[in-house]
Amino acid sequence: MRLSPLSKRLYSIAWAIWLIDFATKTWAIANLDSRDPIKLIGSFLQLTLVKNSGAAFSFATGATLILSIFACCVVAAIAYYAPKITSKGWAIVIGLALGGIVGNLTDRIFRAPGFFTGHVIDWIELPNWPVFNIADSAIVVATAIAVVLSIKNISPIEPANIEKKDRSEEA
Repeated sequence: MRLSPLSKRLYSIAWAIWLIDFATKTWAIANLDSRDPIKLIGSFLQLTLVKNSGAAFSFATGATLILSIFACCVVAAIAYYAPKITSKGWAIVIGLALGGIVGNLTDRIFRAPGFFTGHVIDWIELPNWPVFNIADSAIVVATAIAVVLSIKNISPIEPANIEKKDRSEEA
């Protein structure tokens, strides 16, 4: 199956986010472990290594396996729906979200303490906010853009396109 230009865009964005996230987490582990936070802009922006067993805001701490299974289901759903997307904006949203989800899922699958129970590497700290990473940022940006697209009533899949794809699948 050949990918449409929008699917290529979506997967290119996801790949770029995953790569940047992986590289920055690798850097954080090598340079931030066992040391005081690095202050970049006073106490406004610091680099601090945190190994997170849950999700944002300490939600579901200790439920890494459940979060991992849920993330795998979301990735599968995205893979199924990606070829049907007809909106450039939604291709960007889904690409950002997919890259972020796979970035954190990679940590949960392959990092200590074990397979599908690994801790997510967080390293960017702002005041009064949980420590986060590039994957988290991509997911938040994707969510913000999705809200804007939804307010503007821009659909990820045009209804006419759904009917065409359904008919072509029947043939």
